[in-house]
Amino acid sequence: MKRMLGIAVLLVASCAAVQAQVGVYAAFGAADFRQPNVNWQYGPMAGLYWNALGVPFIRAGVDLRGSWIGSGNAQDDSCLLGPRVQLHPHVVPLMPYAEVLGGVSRVVVGQGSARTAGTEFSYALVAGLDATIFSHLDWRVVDYSWQRVENFGIQFNPEQISTGLVVRLP
Repeated sequence: MKRMLGIAVLLVASCAAVQAQVGVYAAFGAADFRQPNVNWQYGPMAGLYWNALGVPFIRAGVDLRGSWIGSGNAQDDSCLLGPRVQLHPHVVPLMPYAEVLGGVSRVVVGQGSARTAGTEFSYALVAGLDATIFSHLDWRVVDYSWQRVENFGIQFNPEQISTGLVVRLP
């Protein structure tokens, strides 16, 4: 019983030692809309995450991101929010993460009578890797997302890959 109590105290103390952390990021990405006659589209992405919970080596929180990919007759402008989990091993400066995000996307695809446009519910599965450059600056080495836009009239599942910078606030 004393041993279990000791382990519980150690776990609580280690959880309390991990502070909440905010990260602000900007990236540039390329997306394959997976539509006929539509080339790869490019554009910026920006967001902010808050890792509110943490135990040694693992942090969890929420991410809010916006992306503005493409222009003209091929666009996907999204605003997504959802939970994130990040591994933070401390022995190497690499921090992989995964997210499940939901929100809205304004999509325009096609021309003339084949044009489809609308704002619909969307969700995305995200995985990425950040590498620490300086104490509060990370390079977002890669951020991969698979997105699904619902009730759009066509099957729209763009895949996006991005890279950028993350500023971690204490």
